[in-house]
Amino acid sequence: MVQLEQLFITLLLNFFSREEINSFLRDPQNTATIIGSLIAISGALLGTFLLLRGMSLTSDAISHTVLLGIVVAFLVLTSLFQREPDLSSPWLIIGAAAAGVITVVLTEAIYRSGLVKQDAALGLAFPLLFAVAVILISRVVDDVHLDEDAVMVGEIGVAWANTNSHCLENCETVIITQDDPRAEIARQCTNCRDLAISPRDERAEFTEICANCGSYSPAQAWQAGLLENEPVLIFWPKSITVMALITFLTILFVVLFYKELKLSTFDSALAAALGFRPTLLNYALMVVVSLVAVGAFDAVGSILVIAFFIIPPAAAYLLTDNLARMLLYSSAIGAAGAYFGYDLARGTILGVLQVDDLLAALNRLFNLGLLERWDSSISASMVLMIFFFFLAAWVFSPKYGLVSTLIRRSHQRRSFDNQVVLGHIHNHTGTAVETEELTISTLYRHFRWSPGKTKRILSHLQTRNFVHVKADKVYLTAKGRNQVRTFRETKLARETTIP
Repeated sequence: MVQLEQLFITLLLNFFSREEINSFLRDPQNTATIIGSLIAISGALLGTFLLLRGMSLTSDAISHTVLLGIVVAFLVLTSLFQREPDLSSPWLIIGAAAAGVITVVLTEAIYRSGLVKQDAALGLAFPLLFAVAVILISRVVDDVHLDEDAVMVGEIGVAWANTNSHCLENCETVIITQDDPRAEIARQCTNCRDLAISPRDERAEFTEICANCGSYSPAQAWQAGLLENEPVLIFWPKSITVMALITFLTILFVVLFYKELKLSTFDSALAAALGFRPTLLNYALMVVVSLVAVGAFDAVGSILVIAFFIIPPAAAYLLTDNLARMLLYSSAIGAAGAYFGYDLARGTILGVLQVDDLLAALNRLFNLGLLERWDSSISASMVLMIFFFFLAAWVFSPKYGLVSTLIRRSHQRRSFDNQVVLGHIHNHTGTAVETEELTISTLYRHFRWSPGKTKRILSHLQTRNFVHVKADKVYLTAKGRNQVRTFRETKLARETTIP
């Protein structure tokens, strides 16, 4: 990771100064937006295939059960291998990926027993694994910074402070030993914990230790006052590196296996017949989903990450029927939600409306008694904005939106009504009952419509020159007869050929 960060820094230094890079990355909004966008893009790309496969809630299960993989890997590292606690260890990611695969395998095993349906099997598997993880957190690793709140909503707002320092100049590493004049010697009780006694107890035994011995990076040495010359440093947030790498792997996976993913998603039987292995590909997809879930774990938590997998693809699904465009749209929606979500957490909606002013206006109008000071979780606000974009797509989508659907249905009803009137006129023109059937004043009775509706439809047909009125009776024009003939040759003929 450190080498990758150094590569990023080297590239950026070709375009920006050290001060500009530090100023940008030390801004909580910039860092949170970058991390949130990377999570949203990764989740959207994978979530698109999960949505089309009908497996969206599998991301819910995996986002919960990766916690068990993290905790078990953490315990193995600290207890068996006696390593220092490190929540950024790559072994935690491997453990999380393994937990994701175990979730899918366990779900399949329960489903193939034939005793429960697939959704019930999923509901049986992941609560069990998640419950075990929560118990381990609360009982075994409660002395480290891994608690239930971090699990639920993450800490994306403070990601800018969790950094690695990279030295450019005056890079002196300081090592202090017990013989060093700068060593600070202190006493430590060796039997206080075993005997459950105070250090002031006469039975207490002490040994001398060096309180500040160890190796200091340039940043640590300067902060401890061990250097005369200030090192030139760049502070790089760790989460950016982790999510950038995972996003790259996600994009690489989708690009390399796009054809196989597309085929197995829409027709797994055909994929198997052509020599592909859709089951193996499904497990590979779950592994990548697990990687994204654990990468997002520290930023948005194991709960809210579900929204990044489901909502952007659902919004994109309403906007296009093309898979490639759906992948692009869902990524853009997720990234936009991350950007505007931070603004929402600070009290601004789309950079235009202040939430405090909106709450105050609602209180004045409806006397709701709402708290007018807005204070919200950043990751939750990002999810709210992504859902806002989903609502916008649901309402205004050109093809599947609520508005376009209402307009299309209204047009279909009007077209049907027009064709009913035209067909009625055509069928009764020149017959013995023409006077009874085509008289305007009694026409509405034959359709069981109101006189007002009949008048509106006739007016519309006259405007389009489909009918004309003569001696209080309505007749088809040449254009109207052509319209009826066209309708019969196309619509009715096609329907009669359907078996």
